[in-house]
Amino acid sequence: MSAIALTHINSRVRDLAPGFVVSLIVAAAASFLSEHYGAPVMLFALLLGMALNFLSADSRCKAGIEFTARSVLRIGVALLGMRITLEQIVGLGWKPLAMVVILVVVTIGVSVVAAKALGFSRLFGMLTGGATAICGASAALALAAALPNHPQKERATLFTVIGVSALSTAAMILYPMIAKWLELSPQIAGMFLGGTIHDVAQVVGAGYSLSTETGDTATVVKLMRVAMLLPVIVCATLVTRMNGADPTGKRPPLLPWFAVGFLVLACINSTGWIAPVVQGSINELSRWCLVISISALGMKTQLKELASVGIKPILLMIGETVFLAVLVLLMLHWGM
Repeated sequence: MSAIALTHINSRVRDLAPGFVVSLIVAAAASFLSEHYGAPVMLFALLLGMALNFLSADSRCKAGIEFTARSVLRIGVALLGMRITLEQIVGLGWKPLAMVVILVVVTIGVSVVAAKALGFSRLFGMLTGGATAICGASAALALAAALPNHPQKERATLFTVIGVSALSTAAMILYPMIAKWLELSPQIAGMFLGGTIHDVAQVVGAGYSLSTETGDTATVVKLMRVAMLLPVIVCATLVTRMNGADPTGKRPPLLPWFAVGFLVLACINSTGWIAPVVQGSINELSRWCLVISISALGMKTQLKELASVGIKPILLMIGETVFLAVLVLLMLHWGM
């Protein structure tokens, strides 16, 4: 490697290090609070990041915060592929797979229509609908990375992450009670919890609070929803390309590199060659990348901007969550 290249790399690292280190410290604090108080780590990371939003205006931290919010996020999304294997999906049979495909497509479609009816863009409906239908905050961040840049994009993303994290926590408490009230069998209860709760951690918590069988089923169904992230990202990218919506004038690739990484890791994980300790380490690295990037996104956001969104986006996300729960219960009742 030439001396010029090394000098450039060293210069780049010096530029990015302050902002990245601050984001890492915020993420570590958020993880500590989450472990001790039981609230979603993404929510803590956002709130702590927003408390330090003055750092995004600091010339020493700005470049690193921008890099972390963009590039580290994409790395975290790519690493999510290590959570999924084809064996897990095939193991439950075709009915849960059909249920997952239907609920994701229908929920996102209804969300796009509802968003337009409330006066928002279709892309905002895709963002909130994707977060609700797939995997909560992780899906919101992944879709935001695939959607075109626009002035309100970061505010919409942060609002979606906050909303979906809060609703997922509420669902983790309420949905097991609903499953007991409806006297669902362990497997059906697992399909209900895995098909409705937004974030993976909350699905695991709710499922295993009922029984081991319910927890196992809920986790696999949830991972099937996570697998839908790839086709939805491709669809979001296609919409962006057709609309020519990016103000930079660049057409995004049909399959973003982080989506390719997601697919490759899912295929590698399906071979069974990956040791559990390696798989666990990559999953933990993915979690850290997402938490660090959401900390950086929080630092780029003004609290007063989020406070100005009004009641309509809140009603949209609550409506999407309720719609998803009712849709899954109806499909289970009809013999899915």
